[in-house]
Amino acid sequence: MAPEAFLPVAFVIGYLLGSIPFGLILTKLAGTQDIRSIGSGSIGATNVLRTGRKSLAAGTLLLDALKGTVAVVIAGYIGGPNAAMLAGLGAFLGHLFPVWLKFKGGKGVAVYIGILLGLFWPAALVFCVLWLATAFTTRYSSLSALVASFITPLFLWWFGHLALSALAAVLTLLLFYAHRENIKRLQSGKESRIGEKA
Repeated sequence: MAPEAFLPVAFVIGYLLGSIPFGLILTKLAGTQDIRSIGSGSIGATNVLRTGRKSLAAGTLLLDALKGTVAVVIAGYIGGPNAAMLAGLGAFLGHLFPVWLKFKGGKGVAVYIGILLGLFWPAALVFCVLWLATAFTTRYSSLSALVASFITPLFLWWFGHLALSALAAVLTLLLFYAHRENIKRLQSGKESRIGEKA
């Protein structure tokens, strides 16, 4: 298959991997309440943490990140850099809008990190450092994600990775959209802090 012909396949592979709802699967296997009924209703690690099960939250974070990494690595191996980036976009969209859950998924932070890890690991490191620094000072997971995702495309652009910077900018816009309710709560002072139960 020609590299150009593989591009839509790469996107579909990414979407299907990204749409696996690991947070929901792990919490159901563990017998906790449906995480879609608590907190933000998200299927991501931060909401899983609100069940009080740190191990489940860590597992969700790891698996959500890995599905982004696996998507770009597989697609990149078969079809090259463009396929890898398209698979990353697909994985991110799959996580945010999984077909299995009526297109209501997570916020995309872990998947964003996993995509960066597969494409250019220093950017993933920058994202994580920014997230941790903001989380440590504010204890707002959402704000940490917004800050890290805003700066990451600039970091990539500054170091000359223009295509990756453009992809990261698209992911950032999608992440901001996914966090639109969090942004409203941050503005009104009603946003939950890390570790708070719903």
